[in-house]
Amino acid sequence: MKSRMGKVKLFLLFGITSLVLAACGKENLTSLDPKGYGAESSFNIMMLSLIIMIGVFLVVIVIYTLALIRFRQKKGQENYIPKQVEGNHKLEVLWTSIPILLVLILAIPTVISVFDLADETDASSSINIDVTGNQYWWNFDYTGEEIQTSQDLYIPVGEKVYLHVKSSDVVHSFWVPTISGKIDANPENTNTMYIEAYEEGVYWGKCAELCGPSHSLMDFKVIAVSPEKYEQWVADMQNADPEEVPAEAVAQEGKELFESKSCIACHAIGSSPNAVGPNLTNYANRTTVAGIKDVTKENLVEWLLDPESIKPGNLMTGNYPELTEDEANSIAEYLLQLDHSEVTPQSIGEW
Repeated sequence: MKSRMGKVKLFLLFGITSLVLAACGKENLTSLDPKGYGAESSFNIMMLSLIIMIGVFLVVIVIYTLALIRFRQKKGQENYIPKQVEGNHKLEVLWTSIPILLVLILAIPTVISVFDLADETDASSSINIDVTGNQYWWNFDYTGEEIQTSQDLYIPVGEKVYLHVKSSDVVHSFWVPTISGKIDANPENTNTMYIEAYEEGVYWGKCAELCGPSHSLMDFKVIAVSPEKYEQWVADMQNADPEEVPAEAVAQEGKELFESKSCIACHAIGSSPNAVGPNLTNYANRTTVAGIKDVTKENLVEWLLDPESIKPGNLMTGNYPELTEDEANSIAEYLLQLDHSEVTPQSIGEW
């Protein structure tokens, strides 16, 4: 008896813990509160499937309950055998037709939605961005704008933005659950989808395909701003001067070290398409270091000194001369001076 009660208590504890943990997370990293066209389409299909499953469950429970009551063994009927219905043609047709019908009800809107989100009819008159997945970061190249960013994708609210998604190494998957569905980033071909945000905000994105030891750390953000702010951001980014010398002496030293320590060989400031690492234009306006840690000077210095301890398997480790703590401090000071635009995640509210 005690053993049974212990199992019941354990089950209740597990159930309560699951409910509590289910409520944890970020409000801008959920598919249950859609704030974009693609996410809304996915949510509607998800709700349709949920309604169908609940309906099937209730029907099965009702039939099961009726069978228990009607066909239960009664006193004096210990040897009674109820009427057998094996091979009943009508029942077989019924329980074959119903699942087929339910699958069609789910499949038709799903297929329509998939083709809708892949429709490129308006691409020529819309914003087009080449999205490249890398281990373990994302690059965004704005077609025709001479703008490249990494980790932070700025888009205007209420407009279709076409994403041409590919990978430079292994298979990744681009996913911003609050405003869009997901799409694979393959090395062999380019997949296209469009996203459209309904309101301003900072929406977290994830790689949804296991791609290596730091797969879970391959985060990025979509910053949706008003069309006016977006135009301002574009102008600011196009006018960013990679040769600009910072005012403070420590940051000036950091700029010199950034060049002499071969950082500039991998990280561009400006629209250079030749960089093999994340573009660092407007770096000071980002909200995270390496996509995962809060932007503080301490976190940035820690990343520069030992990136492997933060993102295992990253391609930055071992590809630049070893830095002293003072050198890393100076470079961090320089990067935190790269403030090229007044349009930032913080400028549009809570992030």
